[in-house]
Amino acid sequence: MHSTQELELHPDHSVTQMLFKEVKNAVELRQKAVQGKINGALINPTMLVNPFQLLVAANKAVHLQKIGKMKTRSLYSEIIFNLSPTNNISEAFKRFGISDGDDSVLVVLVHNKDESQLLSDIAAKVDGRQVPVEDISSLSDAAKIKKLYKVTPQEETCGTLLDAVVCRMATKDVM
Repeated sequence: MHSTQELELHPDHSVTQMLFKEVKNAVELRQKAVQGKINGALINPTMLVNPFQLLVAANKAVHLQKIGKMKTRSLYSEIIFNLSPTNNISEAFKRFGISDGDDSVLVVLVHNKDESQLLSDIAAKVDGRQVPVEDISSLSDAAKIKKLYKVTPQEETCGTLLDAVVCRMATKDVM
């Protein structure tokens, strides 16, 4: 049900993604995340095209943490920030973090191989039905995503929406 992948550039770190639908306690989860009581990133899956998008954000966050160049206070807030096409941290949380009314959530954990206990701890806090991470595309709001990332129709003729989104995520620090 969850997806765990080792980061190529940082093989001592793995990223695990867990997708939940029919979530009934989004308010409580968001409050715990703000208080730092949840050791993970809580993402609004409607703004994601594919799980790969999150791997890109997590990889960048771990790299920036290792070199001491994070723009936010924690690794998990950095992952949320890296999903955004802008450099506005509060805007990134509004668009990509969970809101009180959300009924689906993607939980992202960055951990060492021996920290599998974290998965069951966080999964137990979510009052919802866990579904395969690959189902994320069924929750995506393509129109909102295209508008946020300013994807043009011409761009879609030569690549996918995922290509356009990942390109903007990867180059936002350079532009």
